[in-house]
Amino acid sequence: MYITNRETLEDEEIEEELGLVRGNTIRARNLARDITQALRNLVGGELKAYTELMAEAREEAIERMEEEAREKGADAIVNVRFMTSMVASGGAEILAYGTAVKTESKSREQ
Repeated sequence: MYITNRETLEDEEIEEELGLVRGNTIRARNLARDITQALRNLVGGELKAYTELMAEAREEAIERMEEEAREKGADAIVNVRFMTSMVASGGAEILAYGTAVKTESKSREQ
């Protein structure tokens, strides 16, 4: 499935908009990770364990958004955005959302 943050597709014509699709996940930190990252925070630098945690959460949110789009019969998702929010102490939500669409190749029209 083609996924983009653009409103249009270069080689495809949007034939039909199927509506909003979204995927989310909530991830929590763990105690061992918090200790190592607190030490890293003292000396500065990237908090790699948290970076990896958020990357995994984004991928899961994208997969769930994609699944919802497939259920609607879409072959692409346009105008994709991400949102992050804190939902509990130590827990963050990642939300991916966009517009599910059916497309037709521009080359097929010619």
